[in-house]
Amino acid sequence: MNLDEIKQLIELANESGVAELEVQRGENRVRIRRAVNSVQDYVVGEPRIATAHPTAPAAGPSGPSLAPAQTAEDSNLIVVKSPIVGTYYEAPSPDADPFVGVGDSVRPGQVLCIIESMKLMNEIECEHSGVIVSLYAENGQPVEYGEPLMAIRPH
Repeated sequence: MNLDEIKQLIELANESGVAELEVQRGENRVRIRRAVNSVQDYVVGEPRIATAHPTAPAAGPSGPSLAPAQTAEDSNLIVVKSPIVGTYYEAPSPDADPFVGVGDSVRPGQVLCIIESMKLMNEIECEHSGVIVSLYAENGQPVEYGEPLMAIRPH
């Protein structure tokens, strides 16, 4: 891979708006990562999965309960969105513990989940310090580019 090819890949990443692009040709590999959060993203809708809420029934044996609508105090949440189209995985393997759960503290650089795309496992890393307050995506389900994955309350 030469310098002109790398420049073309950078232009492609900028034009397409993807957060991260990794290309491997033989033994050559290049990863291009853009800063995607120049403007904060905020919660607009309600999450599909969250911890039990005082006004909601407690989670049963099948998992967390559905979350109630967001309150005014939750308007400063940061929504982590999928940077690519693929399949969402909450853990590194089916028998492993999830990377994060509701109530977990997170820090920049920490792996939040994996998005499998075109047989590549892409680790999605946290860009903010805070606490996970909601999970939007379900393990093993397809996600679209820009689809909310989880919400973080910043410290």
